Amino acid sequence: MAKDVFHQQVKKALIKDEWIITHDPFTIRISEAIKLQIDLAAENAIAAERNTEKIAVE
Repeated sequence: MAKDVFHQQVKKALIKDEWIITHDPFTIRISEAIKLQIDLAAENAIAAERNTEKIAVE
């Protein structure tokens, strides 16, 4: 999948704010047949964590 023009900007902003990128994209498997991807601008995902906080950026 192609990444949106904002993908790298958002990713850099998260890193600058001391988030650790853990998944890019972030896939959620509901079952063997159903899998979801949380994505940035409908293309790719960024998942990150900081301390005990976790986020997924759509």
